[in-house]
Amino acid sequence: MKIAQIASPWIPIPPKNYGGTESVLHNLVEEQVAQGHDVTLFAPGDAKTSAELVSFFPKSLLAEKVPWTAHLKAFYHLYKALEEIRGQDFDIVHTHLSTGTDMYIFPLTAALAVPHVTTLHSPFPFDRASSGWVGDADRYYMDWAPYVPMVAISESARAEVPFDLNFVGMVQNGLDISQYRPSGRKREDFFVWLGRFVPEKGPHLAIEAAKQANVPLVLAGTIDRYMKDSVSYFHEQIEPQFDNEQIRYVGPVNMRQKVRLLSRACGFLNPIEWEEPFGMVMVEAMALGCPVISFERGAAPEIIVHGETGFLVRNVAEMVEYIPRVNEIDRDFLHEYVEQHFSAHVMAEKYGKVYEKVIEMNRVKAT
Repeated sequence: MKIAQIASPWIPIPPKNYGGTESVLHNLVEEQVAQGHDVTLFAPGDAKTSAELVSFFPKSLLAEKVPWTAHLKAFYHLYKALEEIRGQDFDIVHTHLSTGTDMYIFPLTAALAVPHVTTLHSPFPFDRASSGWVGDADRYYMDWAPYVPMVAISESARAEVPFDLNFVGMVQNGLDISQYRPSGRKREDFFVWLGRFVPEKGPHLAIEAAKQANVPLVLAGTIDRYMKDSVSYFHEQIEPQFDNEQIRYVGPVNMRQKVRLLSRACGFLNPIEWEEPFGMVMVEAMALGCPVISFERGAAPEIIVHGETGFLVRNVAEMVEYIPRVNEIDRDFLHEYVEQHFSAHVMAEKYGKVYEKVIEMNRVKAT
């Protein structure tokens, strides 16, 4: 199959530190190439890929210090990619909706003759700001949205969408499982939290739970320097609690550092305060034999099997209750569980079926 993958231009593929959508897209593209598909990736020139790479500028936008609010180059990237695609014989075009600027996908692809599908990676709607401001622009894009076949990354994510989008399937995210091999080394006594330092990810609650349970906690992740609220949250609520003994911060982690950290930890704390569409870091932890204790929100119940791969809890008090029980989980089973349900191979196979469905829908519509 000849596949066009259009990435969002903001973060490199694969990401250097944090970028959930970009990690998933990299895993999907690499697996599709490995399965023998002819894949073209439309992304900035700093992408690393086995697919054919088509770029319209040399670096991803955040690497060029373009602020999230500056949309012009993002629109140019999407428009030029689709302009290139119209002159070629692709079987399917796959786009990815993750940030506000990706909303241009709806008007740009609604009338596209080539079969196409868009994965919704982030909570919808998108017309909002970190300050809490919410606009109404999303409803105007519903002029085109019904004509764009969509894929959700969890049943929870699909259920959370307030508009009548044209969902044609659900495909959960997948890992390159070869990068997540449990080391076999002895587990240490610390727990870990990993992600972006924003309130909804719950690092402040992970710290509270660790302190109440009297266990060490290592935090790793990124601070979004382009979001004033994120910076303030880190410096005012999180940083003062670091003591380099019970509560430690090790900074952003690359792939090698993340694997080492999760391989050593005795458990992963995930006290999310939002309906997270998926939660890739939970899968990464389990792939490395690290059980997850997560708030029972968003897609967490679709990822964690309570009592088998981790624990689902409702609040900090319940998290504290289950922390001493983390060794009840069979760590050897976790990697096998992830390989069976959340590998890049499984993800690519499921997308292949979605592609065939969309291609057939397009054929029927044309007759």
